[in-house]
Amino acid sequence: MAEPKTKKTGASVADFVASITDTEKQKDARALIRLMQRVTGEKPKMWGTSIVGFGEYSYRYASGREADWPATGFSPRAQSFTVYCMAEFGKLGPLLAKLGKHSTAKSCLYIRRLSDVDPVVLEAIVEQAMAEARALSSAGESSKPAPKAAAPRKKKAASKSTARRSSSKR
Repeated sequence: MAEPKTKKTGASVADFVASITDTEKQKDARALIRLMQRVTGEKPKMWGTSIVGFGEYSYRYASGREADWPATGFSPRAQSFTVYCMAEFGKLGPLLAKLGKHSTAKSCLYIRRLSDVDPVVLEAIVEQAMAEARALSSAGESSKPAPKAAAPRKKKAASKSTARRSSSKR
């Protein structure tokens, strides 16, 4: 069985954040680190080359393959931040409705800039995601696969004007 590509490393989180060339994105990354560290009580660790993770949980694919993944974390991707949440987004519906501009896919929450979202709501989402990850770990196993940043994104509901433009193209 193939080894997971994304593993916890000994790389420096501070060096990684310092290497972010977009100053606004770097500022947002530092704010996310403070928020996630406060919520989780964990120190940030690098996972792979571009994920800042907090805590850890073990999971098992339906195939039986096992691996570890950060309980929560983020990656400052080119288009947006990917925030990794183990909580199922169906359970987070009321919070997501109040969050602000975002999109989701599987266990990934995509946020372009922190200024686009309500930080109090984001903190509540991270708290719920962390609680679910801890529950999965304490249960001993999970059949939930790790999130992948490259997963297709679900679009947020289109505005009426966008929906009209889209329907006129059909």
